[in-house]
Amino acid sequence: MNAEKRYQVALSLVPGIGPIVSKQLINHFQTAEAVLSASKGKLGKIEGIGTKLSALFSNSDALLKRADDIITQSKLASISILFHGDENYPKRLIPIPDAPIILYAKGNIDLNPEKSIGVVGTRKSTKYGLETTDKIVGSAQSNDVTIMSGLAYGIDVKAHECALEEGLPTIGVLACGLDHVYPAGNRHVAKRMLADGGLVSEYPIGTKADPRFFPARNRIIAGLSDALIVVEAAKKGGALITGNIAHGYDKPVFAVPGQLDKSNSEGCNQLIRNMKASIYTGFEDVIEAMNWDLDNSEKLLVLTSKLEKLTGREKTVVDTLLKNGQQMKIDELSWQSQIPLNQLASILLQLEFDGLIKPLPGKEYRLEG
Repeated sequence: MNAEKRYQVALSLVPGIGPIVSKQLINHFQTAEAVLSASKGKLGKIEGIGTKLSALFSNSDALLKRADDIITQSKLASISILFHGDENYPKRLIPIPDAPIILYAKGNIDLNPEKSIGVVGTRKSTKYGLETTDKIVGSAQSNDVTIMSGLAYGIDVKAHECALEEGLPTIGVLACGLDHVYPAGNRHVAKRMLADGGLVSEYPIGTKADPRFFPARNRIIAGLSDALIVVEAAKKGGALITGNIAHGYDKPVFAVPGQLDKSNSEGCNQLIRNMKASIYTGFEDVIEAMNWDLDNSEKLLVLTSKLEKLTGREKTVVDTLLKNGQQMKIDELSWQSQIPLNQLASILLQLEFDGLIKPLPGKEYRLEG
């Protein structure tokens, strides 16, 4: 790994500094090495840092030593280390403000699949929930969808198992280092997943599962998914949290309705009641929401509609491309649109997700349609 990677890993280890502040520091200093080499005075002037937090960077030698250990151990365990902005870092996570700056990945894994669906639910699943999960994943098979979940007991592991049976790639997001599998009872499923899909975590090798990590893990599941299906969820719990997070990320959320007197359905019914999820009646609901059923002419109409709805800086980017033959290098696009590169990258990624632009080799972007 390159020298910058050890500084990137070290930055992720600074206590008390979350991903949002870490990305602010990277935007200001350009590299992780520059962040860890900066003086307390320079760090203290950054918004959100101040004198108290800048002192956390004082022991950079210890952080780098730990980073070196993590890199060495990860290599031995065939674990990849991806930094926010790396080519293979999940593109779906880049626009999310609290996305982790470091991700650890293991397996035959594609973190940027064409289509992805999150399937989550309670650990205390019912026969109905498990059968519904089987039907959902079975219906997804014809659309070549990657299945995302959390490898927990109940609905999560059932989603992974069904994906393996259907020959679909499946990715599990863990709340521990990738040298551990939690719960341990699902190790056999995790091992099978490495052949077509794999495991990801924001926690380095050697990190054991902790109750504090599970809510944070759920945001990664939501972020990696184009749409989320909540099969069964209690009034409180991880599946409900994931549904609320996905809604906050403006992802299509579907909830399987359940009986009013069943605690396992309270969370799903609550999401529907609060208009944070649509009722799931069949996989065609997802296909329609994602426009996977449209032919090229229909997609063109959708694209035109999206262009007409653009506002702010997204509209500025598209207008600039239109004035320049619909294709530009990112540096020239930044200069003509007067949008800083670090902000432009996120805007371009969102426009890519919306199907409005396409990235090309040589840091060029082309307007689609």
